Parts: sequence; C-alpha cells; structure tokens
Amino acid sequence: MNARPEYHTAALLDDVLAGRFPDGRGRFGPFGGRYVPETLVAPLERLTAACTLLRDADFQAEFRSELRDWAGRPTALTPARGLSRRWGIDLWLKREDLLHTGAHKINNAIGQALLAKRLGARRVIAETGAGQHGVATAAACARLGMPCTVYMGALDMERQAPNVGRMRLLGATVVAVESGDRTLRAAVDEALRDWVADPDGTYYCLGSAIGPHPYPYLVRELHAVIGDEARRQVLEAAGRLPDAVAACVGGGSNAIGLFHAFVRDRGVALLGFEAGGRGAGLGDNAASIAHGRPGVLHGCYSQLLQDGDGQVQETHSVSAGLDYPAVGPEHALLALAGRARYEAVGDDEALEALAECCAAEGILPAIESAHALAGVKRWAQAHGGAAVIVGLSGRGDKDLKTLQETLPAGRATPP
Repeated sequence: MNARPEYHTAALLDDVLAGRFPDGRGRFGPFGGRYVPETLVAPLERLTAACTLLRDADFQAEFRSELRDWAGRPTALTPARGLSRRWGIDLWLKREDLLHTGAHKINNAIGQALLAKRLGARRVIAETGAGQHGVATAAACARLGMPCTVYMGALDMERQAPNVGRMRLLGATVVAVESGDRTLRAAVDEALRDWVADPDGTYYCLGSAIGPHPYPYLVRELHAVIGDEARRQVLEAAGRLPDAVAACVGGGSNAIGLFHAFVRDRGVALLGFEAGGRGAGLGDNAASIAHGRPGVLHGCYSQLLQDGDGQVQETHSVSAGLDYPAVGPEHALLALAGRARYEAVGDDEALEALAECCAAEGILPAIESAHALAGVKRWAQAHGGAAVIVGLSGRGDKDLKTLQETLPAGRATPP
C-alpha cells in the first residue's frame, strides 16, 4: 500500500491503539478528510457539530430505546457448532441478520434519522447497493414521519428486486440510477448531486463508513454497538476474548462496528475480507485494499481501485453490497498500521461458504457475510482451535435470485 512518506507504521499503530483517530480534521492518519464542493461545507460543519449529540444523554436514551424496542437489539452471539467441527475452530456468529430489516444497517439508519430530525431536515436521501441500507433508511424515516428518497443503481435493482419492493412499501421513493456502472458507486454520485441541490433542507443518510468527514466517524459510532455487544457476550459465554474477529468489507460499516471494541486488544486479530470477484485484474473485483491505491472518491481520501491515469474503475462482485471501488478511511489506516489484515475472497469461494453455512447451521447469510465466512475458513487452516467471531452482517433472503442463478442445489456436503 502506498502512503505519504511522513507517516510511519509504528507511530501510526501507537496512535491507533491510543484511540486518537479521527483527528480534528477528520483524518485517519493519511486517510479521510473532506473533499467536497463549497455548497456542502456548511451542512457538513452542521453535521460535525451535531455529532456532539452522540455523547448527549437524552439522544443516547432515545437511540438506545429505538435499537432495543424497535430494531431488536441486542443481537445473539451464536456458537456455530457445525462449522466449528468442520473447520477445526471455535466459531461464533454475531447475528446482525436477526435485526429488523434484516441487516446491521438499521443501527446507522435510525441513528442518522434521529440526527436529521434534530437538525430540522425536511427530507432524507440515501444511496443503497444491496438494498439493505435503503430498506433501513426507509423504515427509519417511516418510523419518524420523514419523507425518504433512495438512489439505487439500475443493475442492483435487478438483482435485489425484493428490497426495492420493501423500500416502496415503507413509503420511500426509489430512483433507478442508469448512469455510470449502474451500481453503488453511481448511486452515491446521484445522492451527492441531490444533496448539492438542496444542502439546507435535505439530510444525506450515508450508509457506509466512507465519504467526507464526519461520516466515517459518525457511522462507526452508530455501529459500535455491534462490537460492544460481541465483546461483552463472548466474555460472558466463554470467559475470554476471541483470538480473532472477522467481517466482510466493502465500504466497511459492519466491519468497523465490530472491530472498534477490539482495536486496543492486541491479542485479538482483526480480519477483513473484501470482494475478490473473478480475480485480481482491474475491473474483476472490488478489493480496494488488496488491489487499490490511495486517491479521492466521494469526498474522501482512501484506498480505491483506479487505473494508471487515476481513473476510478468499474468493479465486479457477486455481492451487490460489496461492489464499490473504495474502502472507508479507517480500514485503510488499520491496514497501513498493521493492526488489521485484509484479504480478497472470490465469488465462488463466498458462495461455497454460504452453502456450507446453510447446511451446517441452518442459517442463510447474505452473500456479503459469506465472504467473511469463506475468509475465516481459509484462515482456520493455519489456526486450528482458535476462537473466532464472524460478523454476520445480514440475512440472505434478498439474494435468492442470485443464488438460484449461481448456486446449484445440493452444492454443500452434509455435516
């Protein structure tokens, strides 16, 4: 990974372990920051100021109440006995798939919707890839009585049709994005254009730990409940911390939410698994840490997939939720500092792990989550007996069309 020469790995790691990021400029070491048109500076400053509410007792009480009574927290930490026997490890699943709307995205969506209401926004907009953030934002806006518009790439709408229907039933206007690659990147582009046109009356509910400051920080804080719960639960159930925690990584919201509680525990490995797609070639994957270089996309300096001329490239993944050409700046920092390890997992490997989870555990994970399962299966070959928590970011009901087209019946062998 290329980085600015004034940043030294040892010093960065010390700062990571001390919890010093982001800094006052919204930087995670060399990454992060704010690269936006002048019209968005004022609303981003207002949002930055509003982030102080995250430490406000009244806001936290309302947020925690919604997470508990409406979203369904805490989520279970399930011992995966079948996969543990198969893979020779002690595997636990952090079950964000059990949340209302079917994925971790609801944590962030209800938190940001509460902020939007306090900021006096007249409407909320969002982007979505697999549809889970769109569904979560539509649900949160319905809950709080706010109009909602969701931008979604036309290609993603085809492969995630059930979630499009759910968003509309929840009252959201869903806009098909036909420009660009017709996936998540194009959806973010269109949402940003909408926000630039009405920065004062519109609140942009960004769905991942990407974008200009303060979004990477804000999204991390709203999802930190994932890791906080998992850490407490594993200590209660096993009497010790795990040897590793693992999650899939696209933009990286679920992963950073899980990792954050364990960052200072140096004995706990942090494992992120990106979408390796069809292979290592440019345009064949969405693994921006494994195959990318530093650059700016959607208001943020991070690792992204680009050609030799700096043009951001189209991506490929069987998973719509990981099909994005950049990664959140905190993940780029954790990789650079050596605190977390990131690897690419191919389409076929992820689908095989999904089928194996269905057969061994009776759980249908999202294809996104299956990348983490496949990565841990590979990691387990050299770490027999290790205790591992995998963040199951969502359920796979939304993926049935893709699975019916790509996964032959009976592919997984019985336990």
